[in-house]
Order: sequence, then structure tokens, then C-alpha cells
Amino acid sequence: MSGIGYDLKKIRALVFDVDGVLSPSTIPMNNLGEPERMVNIKDGYALQLAAKTGYKIAIITGGKGEAIRHRYEALGVHDIFMGAGKKITVLQQWLESNKLLAEEVMYMGDDIPDIECMRLVGLPCAPCDACAEARISAKYISRFMGGYGCARDVIEQIMKARGDWMKDSNAFGW
Repeated sequence: MSGIGYDLKKIRALVFDVDGVLSPSTIPMNNLGEPERMVNIKDGYALQLAAKTGYKIAIITGGKGEAIRHRYEALGVHDIFMGAGKKITVLQQWLESNKLLAEEVMYMGDDIPDIECMRLVGLPCAPCDACAEARISAKYISRFMGGYGCARDVIEQIMKARGDWMKDSNAFGW
């Protein structure tokens, strides 16, 4: 049984921010001043399983770097939008191009640039360490912090509600 107060059977698409959601909000920098993000393996497992199961998945981030693209493409995510200065514009175009209704979409964000997207979708979510404004905009706040399993938390609940979690042999491999 899910702790999310939304009909999860409606969700066909998952959208995530990176910094503060798929990676912790504190990011080490290398000697060139480039961020070196950490990732959560359980988040990665859930993302690749959702991709293999047929969920539409997008990454919309203000961050840049081929490490982002490489990580999420390797997990089966192909709609990766980096350097997104105005995330709502990217999300609206993505919804239209994928013929998705807002009520069919979960968006997980953690900060001010995510709030417009959170207000648009049916299921806005946030990690527990999101800023106050993002938490207020969320219908579900994960008990996990950004980069520490919040994506797995929401993906697993959605997939279980839809009967997609561990439903076939896809669940037992990468």
C-alpha cells in the first residue's frame, strides 16, 4: 500500500531534476571547478527497471556535463535535457511531444526552479530535504533525502500500484 495520496495507476511518465534529487545537494568540485556528482545505486536500479517496463522518463536539469548524459542513458533514459534555464518550457514541450496529460506525470524536484513544473503535473514530489517552497508544492514528500533513495521511493510505489514492480524477469537484471 502506498503512502502517496494520488491514484498512482494514472502515472505513465516520470520526470526528475538531478542536483538535489538524483544526486545530493552538496556536490564536490574537481580542480577545474566542475561538479562531480554522486548517484544512488538503488535509484539507478529503479530508473532502469521503469525504463524497461515502458514508462516514459525524462531528466530536466539546469546542470550540464556529459557524466549526466552518460549515467542516465546507460540506465535507458533518453530524454535528458541539460542546461534547462526555464524547466517549465522544456516540460511542456516534452508532454506535448509524448502526448501526455499532466495528470499522468510525476515530477520530483527540490528547489525553486522546479516549482512551476511541480505545479503543472498530477503528482509533484520532493525529497525530504527540499526547500520549503518545493515541499509545499509537493503532494508527496519522500522520507529520503535527494541522492539517497528518494527516486527509488517514488518509482517503487508507482510501479507497485500499477503491478509493474518485479512482475517479470526484467526485474532481476540490469
